[in-house]
Amino acid sequence: MASSDLEQLCSHINEKIGNIKRTLSLRNCGQEPTLKTTLDKIGNEIIVVNELLNKLELEIQYQEQTNHSLKELCESLEEDYKDVEHLKENIPPHLPQVTVSQNCANVTGLDPEEPVKVEETAPTKKPPKEQRSIKEMPFITSDEFNGIPAYMKSRLTYCQINDVIKEINKAVVSKYKILHQPKKSMSSVARNLYHRFIDEETKDTKGHYFIVEADIKEFTALKADKRFHVILNILRHCRRLSEVRGGGLTRYVIT
Repeated sequence: MASSDLEQLCSHINEKIGNIKRTLSLRNCGQEPTLKTTLDKIGNEIIVVNELLNKLELEIQYQEQTNHSLKELCESLEEDYKDVEHLKENIPPHLPQVTVSQNCANVTGLDPEEPVKVEETAPTKKPPKEQRSIKEMPFITSDEFNGIPAYMKSRLTYCQINDVIKEINKAVVSKYKILHQPKKSMSSVARNLYHRFIDEETKDTKGHYFIVEADIKEFTALKADKRFHVILNILRHCRRLSEVRGGGLTRYVIT
């Protein structure tokens, strides 16, 4: 056996002997009353530290979950903000504009101690005896638009469909203003239209508001082309109108 191997073996044996001596000394320390109390305190402190480490680990897990939830919420808010900006920049033109009257705007500036002056209003004029309301077609809602089959609406947009509804309502109002107009005040053109309107009525359209393609051409700039008839098919699907055929005419009845 070489001298280096013998030295390594001696060193290993001495290390083992040292470990045994330390173990025996610690064992003896645990049996001494004075040192046993100290060891018990150290053991209790180790237990407390271990509990604190467990609580710290749970707190770290909770903070990580909270951080993840906040990131998801932030991403959701960013998407909502983009949607709001898109809606703001693409407000359909047919929606009514909200206006605030000057009287309402000045209410907040009134002095509570100053007496309110009541202005005398001029007597209102009596409305005409006959104020007939004309039924118009309601606009398509976004939910209804989303429910239209893709093959039916193709590339048509929400605004394009409602723009056609706006023009159809224009034709309906123009037609029935003439029908409600006293005959004595009619021009020759209006009188001719009046007689055509009467001739186009049937028992199925009695009591209903309807138009024909001639009214579209007469009162609007729409063209009765393929795209127009596709939109009419969509309006039938959404129950905005129905068709009554007869006498070589197709009557579009507002439902």
